Amino acid sequence: MKVLISTDIEGVAGVYHHEQARPGNPEYERARLLMAHEASAAIAGAFEAGATEVLVNDSHGGFRNMPPDVLDARARVVQGKPRYLSMVAGVEEGVDAVCMVGYHSRAQGRGILAHTINSFAFAGIRLGEQELGEAGLYGALAGEYGAPVVMASGDDVFIAENRPIFPHATFVQTKRATGFSSGVSLSPEQSRAAIRAGVVQGLAGRDNAAALVFKGPQVVTLRTQSPAMADLFCQWPSFERIDGVTLRFTADTVEAAVRMLNCCSAMSSMLR
Repeated sequence: MKVLISTDIEGVAGVYHHEQARPGNPEYERARLLMAHEASAAIAGAFEAGATEVLVNDSHGGFRNMPPDVLDARARVVQGKPRYLSMVAGVEEGVDAVCMVGYHSRAQGRGILAHTINSFAFAGIRLGEQELGEAGLYGALAGEYGAPVVMASGDDVFIAENRPIFPHATFVQTKRATGFSSGVSLSPEQSRAAIRAGVVQGLAGRDNAAALVFKGPQVVTLRTQSPAMADLFCQWPSFERIDGVTLRFTADTVEAAVRMLNCCSAMSSMLR
């Protein structure tokens, strides 16, 4: 059994503020270790559940947050960008299941540090009529490769948003959101123990878990954070402007949609 663990930082126990998620300050240096230790707990759970191979994907920011020498040495580490499959890079190797660790609420949600892909650029993303955050988007991308999401961890708002999308997954609540930058968290030790147990439980139910599949071409509706951002993205001839901050495009697959969204995210740096 081959397992992919995708690890973000905003849903990690003890992380509440942007300073903890951005390189260049002491709080980030501590948070990246908390992130790595939660990833290691998930790796340990995967091997306990019978995994023969584990890939751990560094899925936050520049995708090079977790010091490799801190991670459980049994896993292979996916780091650096750009990469076509972004937060689920590695799924193309034929993994049997995906675990999402340290994930967060979608843009405009009420969870801790809620956003979708790029908080500067994106205010909301829909595939068809379904509003999705990063878990939904990348879970659907993994689904195109036949891999179900069997476990996910983060705050209570993240879980409430995503339980209907992944009804067979095991969810681990690491903290309770009381605001965008506040909450009540498990201790790091408690969180790691819960994540390890959650991975074991999620993988034990893998045979009953269905991959998230969006069939056919995808109509993507993107709400931007400003009209200027929509102006920029509509340089793409295939984008249709709906109103001042909303645009729409069609992609043949979820992978194509996600790759386009990540191109827009990269473009947005022109307006900073």
